[in-house]
Amino acid sequence: MRCQSAEPLRSISWHHEGKQFMCSHTDGSLTTWTVRQAPKPINVSQPHAKTNKDGKAEACKPIQKVEWKSSKTGEAYVIFSGGLTYDKAGRTPSITVIHGKTTTVLEMEHNVVDFITLCESPWTSDFQDPYAIVVLLNNDLVVIDLLTPGYPCFENPYPMDLHESPVTCCTYLADCPSDLIPAFYSVGSRAQKRTGFSERLWPLCGGEWSPTSCSYNEIILTGHADGSIKFWDASAGSLQVLYKLKTAKVFEKPRSRSVDGVDEDPFAIQLISLCPESRKLCVAGASSHVILFKFRKLESVSETAMLEIPITYEISEEGDCSPEYEYPPRPTLSMASKTDSAEGESKKSSLEYLTPLRVRTGPQKKPPGFQAHLVCLTPLMNGELPSQISSLSINSSYGLMTYGTDFGIVIVDIVQKVCILNMSSPDLYGSADPYQRVPRSPKRDNNSRELDERCRSPSTDQINGVCVSPTAGKQNVGAGNTCSPRARPPEPVRRSKSQDKLDSSFSRSRSSSMSSLENISSEAIQCLAFADSYTKKSDPSTFPTLWVGTSLGSVLTVMINVPPPGESRLTQPVIVSPIGTIFRLKGCILTMSFLDCNGALIPYSYEAWKDENKEGRERIKTPTKSTSNNRMSPTLSGQQDQFGDRQFVVLTSEKQARVVALPSHNCVYRQQITDADFVIKAEIISLKDSVCLVCYISNGHITAYTLPSLRPLIDVDFLPLADLRIARTFCFSNRGHGLYLCSPTEVQKFTVSADFCSSLAEMVGELFLPHDMPEPPKEGFFKGLFGGGIRPLDREELFGEASGRASRSVAKLIPGPSANIEAMGQRVTSVTGDIARTHQLVVERGEKLGQLEERTQRMMSEAENFSHSAHSLMLKYRDKKWYQL
Repeated sequence: MRCQSAEPLRSISWHHEGKQFMCSHTDGSLTTWTVRQAPKPINVSQPHAKTNKDGKAEACKPIQKVEWKSSKTGEAYVIFSGGLTYDKAGRTPSITVIHGKTTTVLEMEHNVVDFITLCESPWTSDFQDPYAIVVLLNNDLVVIDLLTPGYPCFENPYPMDLHESPVTCCTYLADCPSDLIPAFYSVGSRAQKRTGFSERLWPLCGGEWSPTSCSYNEIILTGHADGSIKFWDASAGSLQVLYKLKTAKVFEKPRSRSVDGVDEDPFAIQLISLCPESRKLCVAGASSHVILFKFRKLESVSETAMLEIPITYEISEEGDCSPEYEYPPRPTLSMASKTDSAEGESKKSSLEYLTPLRVRTGPQKKPPGFQAHLVCLTPLMNGELPSQISSLSINSSYGLMTYGTDFGIVIVDIVQKVCILNMSSPDLYGSADPYQRVPRSPKRDNNSRELDERCRSPSTDQINGVCVSPTAGKQNVGAGNTCSPRARPPEPVRRSKSQDKLDSSFSRSRSSSMSSLENISSEAIQCLAFADSYTKKSDPSTFPTLWVGTSLGSVLTVMINVPPPGESRLTQPVIVSPIGTIFRLKGCILTMSFLDCNGALIPYSYEAWKDENKEGRERIKTPTKSTSNNRMSPTLSGQQDQFGDRQFVVLTSEKQARVVALPSHNCVYRQQITDADFVIKAEIISLKDSVCLVCYISNGHITAYTLPSLRPLIDVDFLPLADLRIARTFCFSNRGHGLYLCSPTEVQKFTVSADFCSSLAEMVGELFLPHDMPEPPKEGFFKGLFGGGIRPLDREELFGEASGRASRSVAKLIPGPSANIEAMGQRVTSVTGDIARTHQLVVERGEKLGQLEERTQRMMSEAENFSHSAHSLMLKYRDKKWYQL
């Protein structure tokens, strides 16, 4: 049977009785054919064709696929993709469902790749009774409910928008508190339900979890270009989304992008810092903004606090750098947002502040989960873009948040919601600057001083306090006066829209020699770590400190004086001051961690999370870390030597690692990690009741070192640094785990733990579950008697031996007179070839036997030589005493 259609064919679908089939064509038409009347179709239709004024049908797009499904309770379903007219440009992709006389067009957001109809019966010869359509789009997966009027979609229980927004950063937490995943899942499942979806259950099922799982929880945080953060459960080889946080809702929608150089994605997430125990989340965005979130189980209505914190300092002009020039003390902090009262003066400030983002003002309704508590903005000054945020850290026990930029550091009190330190990188050194940079605060005239006093906020001195740095003379800790006519921000680094902070860090000089640091334009803050540590060699106990690592290899210490908890913490200011302690390494500082005198990792102090809706009731915690708020070293006791070393700090840069004993400040161990290359990521992790330093190097190797001795453990060739995406998202975590983004939509998880690798096969679940096929439909008696029924046949029954004799209509080869001679010649040729192959095998076997005989003789001669040598050696030493040997 041959059917000839006028238009090219795209797909075909059979009716369940097997007597008819339907075809789709490139002109948007559907044709129905019968087996008995093959030359012509019994029906031709164009479902979406329209007749124009001339009485002709308009051209339609091709129908890529059609399915014809029957139903026991009603008329059949005809489902196809495409077929719309060309009357409108940019017509969206669609799925059309024809049921009886009703035609429903379902528009899709993306191009249709394929679709399949879910039916009650898997047998094509039975009534299918379709109940859903699964549509695969370019960037999504849609399931349509056919049993509900209007054909609504099912709400996807899984995240199908992996391609929606690119991933910009990753954070990996292994061995986190056990109640964290249920908390995230609870608020994620209680998110606002979207309307218009089907009320029926998700129709797809399959796969099962493995009964074997690890004893600890793992969470992955992914930051995206649209400002969203997704929380994933990555425990035991699984990956399931728990909760999605949209940080863009904190801000108003940008009205315009008139500022030159502003990123196309102003809300893109660059850095994430999460305190799992206190459930406080800090996020740094592409517009140099930092948001502090606090976790709450219930919805609330509150106002989000906002601080505008510029990092500015005064640059001396040429001619002011003479040795006789007098440099007065550095001015105190004055917030830029308090300068409105001075603009009406005759000599007003030359700085113009502009924030690229605007925080939503007034009380805002905040859903359960992470709720915005404080926003820190870095304004644009004189049209210059603010520097990107390069590091971020939070300590819930101190109630402090800090972040560093390419030019300075900011410390914010998250309890009182004030900025307590805003300082450029050179000012952190004070008088101990190893690079001998010119002072940043030259002498100003009286007009500038008067303007400074007018621009001061009445609460400025109270907020910041006055703390004298031991190494900086009489300088006050605070930001440069932003109202000075001479004050201006440092020249920012111009960036393209596709670059980020990692690009600039790769392009920096990777040498800390003075020859490469003669002309220093900026010194970025690359690493920040809160710790209870020692500030001086004579300190008998630890104090709250902030350790600062820079891009030039310097490590500085800032002492923090935190008021006692209670009412004093809410009223008294937090005082901070750089203490002048400087360690210098080669390359940019990557990580800093603290060990006790036994080499164990000192757990960071934190404040346990409390449900603010239930006063006085703390959560029941699984203590994965120390739950004490004691800020003393765990190994410190009164019986210990008062002047002995009681702590180690591990400093790791792009080139080397050092272990420094505290409080003596002696370098006890050091290790040169690499010379020609540089370290991309370094982290101190816990592995099998011990700690080690793990590094990922630019040559693709992963190295591990013991602590505190820094002895090499492993050095394996793991992953070449082929893409900047790998370097930006590469991270380590506890238990030897790590991950990176191997493609824009794929997260690759790895481990350096051999124990985990051995048990990984048992943790992986089953993706497919086998099911027994249901019984085929029973054939009726009369249909079987009169041949009206159909029966499925396999290929062997159709074309094999079981098919019987060939049909008479099939052409048959009739041999001619010379057929016997030709057949005999073919047989002779085949026999001759077999004899030649046999002879060749015999010859090869003889050659192999000859070679074996030669090797046997050579081994015999070597054995005889060895016997003679052993006998002569025995005769030589037989009569000698043991002391003569």
